[in-house]
Amino acid sequence: MKNWPLNTSMDAFRQAWILEGEQFWHSVFEMHKDKMQIKNPKVAIVNLEKIFTATFKLANAKGFQAMSLRDLSRETGISMGGLYAYIGSKNDLASVIEGVLRNYIDQVIGGLAGENLDPVDRLKAIIFGEIYMMQILNPWYYFCFMELKGLDRAQQEQAMELELRFERILVDAFKAGIERGDFNCARPEIQAAMVTAQLQQWHLKHWKFRLREVGMDEYAQYIYDNLLLGLGASDKSDSAPMVKLA
Repeated sequence: MKNWPLNTSMDAFRQAWILEGEQFWHSVFEMHKDKMQIKNPKVAIVNLEKIFTATFKLANAKGFQAMSLRDLSRETGISMGGLYAYIGSKNDLASVIEGVLRNYIDQVIGGLAGENLDPVDRLKAIIFGEIYMMQILNPWYYFCFMELKGLDRAQQEQAMELELRFERILVDAFKAGIERGDFNCARPEIQAAMVTAQLQQWHLKHWKFRLREVGMDEYAQYIYDNLLLGLGASDKSDSAPMVKLA
């Protein structure tokens, strides 16, 4: 059986990338340990999971701007002094969340450029990979889209850069296909913005897809099929036929 990224199933993706559980939280610790006072990973990863899980819960309930570190202390059961050993401020907390997501977008999606894939296969892995990441890291995506834009200018710029970062990955994939003669696209940047907006619906309006009984693979396939139509390309893989959403 093919492995990710040629196999674009969720099972293959999960085998290639661990985005939850102890291994994931250990990676979060490794990314930001230089900014924390706690250096013991066994101690840190337990509390990091508590801190971020509670942050997402409070942000959804009352908004990140209205949330205080005292609220976070009560929700996690970690003292104020204990919290400061992990984060210096709410802005630091928001920056870490954005940084984790940015790091994984670069690794998982940006890294596809080095996989020596045909443009069509690369594009499919980008679409399905991003949907899978949104599914697994939904609170992280939702926070960066909804909360960072309500903070100071520097935080807003982080949110905008996160979105533009993904669009640049798409544009590069489009241009690779154009150079090979596989794609036809006069305005890659506009096409990338349209695809990004479609993908964002998965974490922003997830209730709508549940209501219509549309699964993540079905939605990813729909975006991919219609994108290929817009690019004047065809899927050369063994994927399912074009999906039509009601």
